[in-house]
Amino acid sequence: MGYQAVFKRYEIKYMVTAEQKTRILKAMEPYMEMDRFGRSTVRNIYYDTDDFVLARHSIAKPDFKEKLRIRSYAKADAESTVFVELKRKFDGVVYKRRVGLREADAMKWMAGSNDPAVIHETDAGSTQVTSEIEYFRGLYSGLKPVLYLAYDREAYRMKEGAQTADGGSEFRVTFDCNIRCRENDLSLKSEAYGTEMLEEGMFLMELKCPGAIPPWMTKVLSRERLYKTSFSKYGTAYCRFMDKTPADRAHMIAAASRVTAGDSQPEAGQISTQKAGRDSRFRQKRAASLGRISA
Repeated sequence: MGYQAVFKRYEIKYMVTAEQKTRILKAMEPYMEMDRFGRSTVRNIYYDTDDFVLARHSIAKPDFKEKLRIRSYAKADAESTVFVELKRKFDGVVYKRRVGLREADAMKWMAGSNDPAVIHETDAGSTQVTSEIEYFRGLYSGLKPVLYLAYDREAYRMKEGAQTADGGSEFRVTFDCNIRCRENDLSLKSEAYGTEMLEEGMFLMELKCPGAIPPWMTKVLSRERLYKTSFSKYGTAYCRFMDKTPADRAHMIAAASRVTAGDSQPEAGQISTQKAGRDSRFRQKRAASLGRISA
């Protein structure tokens, strides 16, 4: 497979200034180094329903939430490897499942393609993960690409040998800046442009860890007087998106669907109140079972 398909960890977010970031990086030097992605521009296409049920649920800050996206770590072409990701958060723990595919196959799959070649490629990544994504797509009818979101990221991992004293080798730190979003041109093959979502000079720092934060980092957070934030990139972008009029939103969604889906797109349809209630019960049942899913 060549990539990690399943994640289970805590993801704790902090807003930091450029000056704080410099001091944090200095404190990290004995323990951490850039990971294999180093500095990159992360590109995402988020999927949602006509009435944005996933976004609305996310910004309500529930105990359980989930989202579906396609991600690349560079400007893609049809042959580039991208990741179809199903991300869930329950009781503070993040569960992420992903399948790596050619960009062309990923877009066809998310558009509802029944091409045997595409199905074969998804199963080759991970049958279990593919099944989870398929179930999710069936649960939320009419999922379609609605938002492009990109950001510049610096990613750090623990140095070899440092984990013996400070919380394990899986501890990671990322700094995101220039977070931008748009509602049109929903393609990973396009340039990473859009409306800025952070104030100039600010960074979103994320600590990703399977358990406790290393003691040395806890001291850094205390010294810098940093407190965790619930900033959601997709949720924040959705709030900006809702500044548009209903007619504008409908037009942009329809245009994005035609451009991104190519020759095949699932039929749109709003979720009824009755179905929304069933979906909520399904989510609660899945949330209860997430604690039994091993990473």
